Amino acid sequence: MTDAVLFDARADGIAIITINRPDTRNCLSLEVREGLFAAWDRFENDPALRVAILTGAGDKAFCAGGDLKEMVDTQLRVPPRDMFPVPYETIALSKPTIAAVNGVAFAGGWMIAQGCDLCVASTSAKFAITEVKVGRGSPWAAPLIHMIPQRIMMEIILTGKPITAQRAYEIGLVNRLAEPDNLMAAALELAAEVLDGAPLSVKAGRETVMLATEMGRAAALDAGWAAHETAYNSEDAQEGPRAFSEKRRPEWKAR
Repeated sequence: MTDAVLFDARADGIAIITINRPDTRNCLSLEVREGLFAAWDRFENDPALRVAILTGAGDKAFCAGGDLKEMVDTQLRVPPRDMFPVPYETIALSKPTIAAVNGVAFAGGWMIAQGCDLCVASTSAKFAITEVKVGRGSPWAAPLIHMIPQRIMMEIILTGKPITAQRAYEIGLVNRLAEPDNLMAAALELAAEVLDGAPLSVKAGRETVMLATEMGRAAALDAGWAAHETAYNSEDAQEGPRAFSEKRRPEWKAR
């Protein structure tokens, strides 16, 4: 890890990953990319960590996208598919992730926020896919069709114009809004709600959502049943109903 990306492993099972280059609007420079790859790897391979929150330092930018100066210096044409640290695409993750968008999420910033499972945004945040403004491309935006309506996606990509956090919430891109000073508290609250569930059920539920985006109805149902088999056969599947009947909190074992 470098100071370009900070990693906070909390005792409650939540990891907070912070892009720490507010002076460059947390753009995806080489050092930031390397730091994010390392941070996501650390999160995935630490069994004590169950949910990660990705955010940016400062109050101006979550991430303003790729480093355009670097692109000029390297004469970048088609970026390698594995160049950017996108959760679940170029990074293998099996745990839930939350983007806490504290400012602008433009281009690559939108990309890494979109990659996370859930999104909490500051009311002052803005989102944009700005590639048409600089002659670049946004092939990574393809999965967005599973999140927002086609006509809205088309306008966002073709115009490159920013949308407000409120608009992002209205179209379903953002799960929750929070006042700027309360953003991390809201993200931690959402993470705690995920942590409250049985770990194996959460894992299977997440897999089912992702599988369903790739399949038709019948195939998704089959895949969903298969994904939940481990959870159904676990000790936790017996502990949950028992705790409910005994009017106490369940004690999850993740087995």
